[in-house]
Amino acid sequence: MALKLEKIKEQKKNNSFTFMIKGADEAFANTIRRLIVEEVPTLAVEDIEIKDNNSALYDEMLALRLGLVPIKTDLSSYRLPENEDEVKERSARCTLQIKLKASKKGYVYAEEAESSDPKCTFVYPKMPVVKLLAKQKIDVNMTAVMGQGKVHTKWSPGWAFYKKEAKINMGKVENPELVAANSPDGVFSMKSGKLQLNQEKVPESSLIEYYADLDKGITYEYTDNIIFTVESWGQLSCKQILQKSSEILVEKAAEMESLL
Repeated sequence: MALKLEKIKEQKKNNSFTFMIKGADEAFANTIRRLIVEEVPTLAVEDIEIKDNNSALYDEMLALRLGLVPIKTDLSSYRLPENEDEVKERSARCTLQIKLKASKKGYVYAEEAESSDPKCTFVYPKMPVVKLLAKQKIDVNMTAVMGQGKVHTKWSPGWAFYKKEAKINMGKVENPELVAANSPDGVFSMKSGKLQLNQEKVPESSLIEYYADLDKGITYEYTDNIIFTVESWGQLSCKQILQKSSEILVEKAAEMESLL
């Protein structure tokens, strides 16, 4: 059976994408999951020069916070560094320079940072970095470097998880009101005095077994299809993450084939 993908749901505001995989097993799904979390490269702050910081945060804490702020990443312009010299020399192919200077009272937000590349800025403009009191200030120069989640989680582009597709069978339900009242994900609801199964809600539900325990009239079974969900932290879109992970998989497969 050939591999087939079917889109289930895309939530651009939440940076989430869910689809169904047909014709593949859990080993394949887990491979894609690990490639997403560990191999897909992104930009993240790695080196920080702190010129001035008399805020309430220690230098180390300020550096830690900036390192974990996600950065929009342009994969067509940046790649992983080929050696340490590229990072030391701040090569434009794998590093990005960002400056953050503030001396006003109140919160300092990510949007106040100045990036040397307008396409690659902090993802969330209103993410607070530090709060300054009167006469306090910060002045830092940052070097963001392309990296991978297997080295540090700050480079992971998002999260991915999967599960087997569930099929719910509804027979004679003894207490439909009870089932509907205990369906927070909307799988079951009452309509015209009858219990209704909302099939479009089933793929996202994590309460399938719970519903079967509520009433003997509800049974379920799992198919061989896999429901896969990607949640992006914002550096890349979900589709970019999936495309890059598939490219990495093809490269790894070709490398293995050449070694056989």
